[in-house]
Amino acid sequence: MDFARAKRVNDAVRSLAMRHRAAAAQVLAPLGLHPGQEVLLLELSAHGSRTQAQLAVASGCEPPTITGSVRKLESAGLLVRRPSPTDGRVTIVELSDRGRSLVPALEAAWCELAERTVAGLSTDPDRLTASLGEMTAGLDPATA
Repeated sequence: MDFARAKRVNDAVRSLAMRHRAAAAQVLAPLGLHPGQEVLLLELSAHGSRTQAQLAVASGCEPPTITGSVRKLESAGLLVRRPSPTDGRVTIVELSDRGRSLVPALEAAWCELAERTVAGLSTDPDRLTASLGEMTAGLDPATA
């Protein structure tokens, strides 16, 4: 790929990522959330209790980042942490009642963000999702 084309690709991806994060912040703010926190809440809603290590894998974040996010969400009353009954080194995380009650509004906000993101798109959103998945896989350090 020549430099001009590479610049267009990289600039477009960077711009989309920045704008999507800003738009996510807008739809999450009324819920008292910051970008990245929704990933943990939605993961716990979909799959139930998780270890912090499982949350790190599911979110693609480093464990120290998850630890900080979990603490903030716990302080906000949205999560509950407890020690694993089988391994004292492991912490189990689950939604609190307040966290569970926030999930429908969070899902609605996430749908709104997705609709805003693909509004006016000339490509089928499913094709776009597939292409973005291929791009993401191409950048995965495990496959490099």
